[in-house]
Amino acid sequence: MTSTVPRSEAGAKRAPAASGSATGRRERTRGPGLRTRFRRDRTLILMALPVVLLLLVFNYIPILGNVVAFQDYDPYLSDNGFIAVFQSPWVGFEQFQRVFEDSEFWHAVQNTFVLFSLQLVLFFPIPVALALLINSVIRPRVRAVAQAIMYLPHFFSWVLVVTVFQQIFGGAGVLAQTLREHGHPGFDIMTDPSVFKYLVTAEMVWKDAGWGVIVFLAALAAVSNDLYEAAAMDGAGRWRRMWHITLPALRPVIALLLVLRVGDALTVGFEQFLLQRQAVGPDASEVLDTYVWWNGIRNQDFSYAAAAGLIKGVVGLTLVLVANKVAHLMGEQGVYEK
Repeated sequence: MTSTVPRSEAGAKRAPAASGSATGRRERTRGPGLRTRFRRDRTLILMALPVVLLLLVFNYIPILGNVVAFQDYDPYLSDNGFIAVFQSPWVGFEQFQRVFEDSEFWHAVQNTFVLFSLQLVLFFPIPVALALLINSVIRPRVRAVAQAIMYLPHFFSWVLVVTVFQQIFGGAGVLAQTLREHGHPGFDIMTDPSVFKYLVTAEMVWKDAGWGVIVFLAALAAVSNDLYEAAAMDGAGRWRRMWHITLPALRPVIALLLVLRVGDALTVGFEQFLLQRQAVGPDASEVLDTYVWWNGIRNQDFSYAAAAGLIKGVVGLTLVLVANKVAHLMGEQGVYEK
């Protein structure tokens, strides 16, 4: 049966539906529902679930323990240390006042910032330089061997790293013995407090610089070879291609890692310093992490150590926010978007 409705009327009837379809368009842009998305992404969710549980157990639940920073916590008030939290007296900000009045705390802060500055200047650019060097090596076999050699020290424990340096630069090490055999006085860098900050920076470079290359190589792998070929056809040499193509490709990654590194400014290491503390003394090796451990575990002053650790966390969070704001002002995305 043929419809008797004129085309103009039919269009007029469809027009309100079309003009009033904003709600329909919003419904379409909402995407699938929660149940549909869960069913669609269930494999990824199951893969991420163990990581989320680990973060909750070891990173977020322990945050609740910072409450003892506002108490005079005594674990012997009860047979259960957790129950003792509820029985310990509240002292407000008294523990924080003790921390700020302690000269040893400020000495640890000074050592930490000096080591962070050295690591930022001497350690941070090395993975970028190594990534550029590896990326310029054309033969895949040579590149794979070079990467394997650089990655290997990352899997060594700090005990092994310190032992290797002791066998090379210690008083009975290879270099000192060789000098003595040739009539020269020996040396012992491992027990010299004046060079300790350079020594721990060198140990960190040897252990982790190769591992840091992975992120930059992943960024370089995303650069299209067409850009290099087009630049070469325009007469750009190796250095000009690196300056105008490679380094701009690495710039967002460098900004992101720099923001994260600034956030860890007060975390320069723990095991590395604890292992060498007796050799060079606390004046040279005391940093915030070892300071918190020494007061909390060795002296059993848990509330004082929790207050010092909480100050460190607040300062680190502030540094991340400031560094991320600077990254936004420089036109980079940073850790999170504006």
